[in-house]
Amino acid sequence: MIGFIRGVIDEIEPDALLIDRGGIGLRVYVPASALDGGVRVGDEVKLYTHLNVKEDSLTLYGFFSRDDLEVFKLLVGVSGIGPKGAMGILSALPADDLRFAVLSDDASFIARAPGVGKKTAQKVILELKDKFRLEDAYEKKLAHTQQADRAEGAGGSGQMTGQSGEQEAVEALCALGYSGTEALQAVRRVSDRAQMDTEEILKAALREMI
Repeated sequence: MIGFIRGVIDEIEPDALLIDRGGIGLRVYVPASALDGGVRVGDEVKLYTHLNVKEDSLTLYGFFSRDDLEVFKLLVGVSGIGPKGAMGILSALPADDLRFAVLSDDASFIARAPGVGKKTAQKVILELKDKFRLEDAYEKKLAHTQQADRAEGAGGSGQMTGQSGEQEAVEALCALGYSGTEALQAVRRVSDRAQMDTEEILKAALREMI
């Protein structure tokens, strides 16, 4: 099993990178977002990979993070979604957004991906909902946000403080990258929030925002 590939980009194709690994060119299919990230011919890259084996072909799919690879594998495990379908979903929806869409039962958001209808989106939610936890989704999103902030030289503690579930939900949304106004408006649109805990308010607010 090929866990990852490190090599130099020899060519950039519409949906793949041709990686020079010791004089051998390996074609690795990647999400569209990977090609939009400023990669150039001559760059050295490390891709975490999944090898799809068929009777007549061996196909490599690659990702710049283990997290994206793990979400890809979960999508491939959904009945009716193959590697190409999973790659299409991750090309249209970042893994963080997909997790929150699944957790908030937002089939319409998932159906934005090309070739994914409402029924398929509902199937993704049904089969993956028990694979994701809100706490993990929040931590991963926060880690990615902080990583981006560090790359841009921005600060931010990412800590959630506050006395009420409503306030904690607002602060959680701000930590996830939403503006204070967006977060507050989304939380205030949640009906019966006074009877909800922080997690319930956060889930409901996310439905309003994505």
